[in-house]
Amino acid sequence: MTASGDEAIAAAESRAASTRTRNLPLWDDLPIPNDTANLREGPDLNDACLALLPIVGVWRGEGEVDYPTIEGPVKFAQQLTIAHDGRPFLTHEARAWLLDDEGNVIRPAARESGFWRPQVDDTIELLLTHSSGIVELYYGKPRNQTSWELGTDAVIRTATAKDVTAAQRLYGLIEGSLGYVEERAMMGQEMQPHTSALLHRVVG
Repeated sequence: MTASGDEAIAAAESRAASTRTRNLPLWDDLPIPNDTANLREGPDLNDACLALLPIVGVWRGEGEVDYPTIEGPVKFAQQLTIAHDGRPFLTHEARAWLLDDEGNVIRPAARESGFWRPQVDDTIELLLTHSSGIVELYYGKPRNQTSWELGTDAVIRTATAKDVTAAQRLYGLIEGSLGYVEERAMMGQEMQPHTSALLHRVVG
């Protein structure tokens, strides 16, 4: 093994020392399996979800949002929870908060929740509901073992939501962290970069 390989393994072990014993809060009186974001605990990951195994966990980090319709770029922090209960899907919950230039919290920001639904042909369905009144159905596939690319097939908006027409997302592992970039077509603008973030594992 190369020196860089040894360093990567050492770094992964160091990260795992602080995350391997953490998990989501558990309901002791729940008569069905609790969700787990730690593959060492709870029900076994369903075989259908093996292509998504690397993203199971709780991730937290920072990013930027920028678009022609806002005064940006704007800094934000985010926590993303990808969990499972042993069935052939993953749960997705993300919550963000805005930051000032010094990294201080300004206020809560975007929230989204949904499900990753892998299919037998390697297609991934991702259903997301946003607190802003938008529901998105993404389809995609793994690009390789550590990255996943998806684009919307349908977008539904409430009467008070922004005029979003399409979106694309690319998720990927970067030296043990989870990065993503998102492009959006909305408010009369063509598809273009909107959000990016680098999240670090805090559970799993």
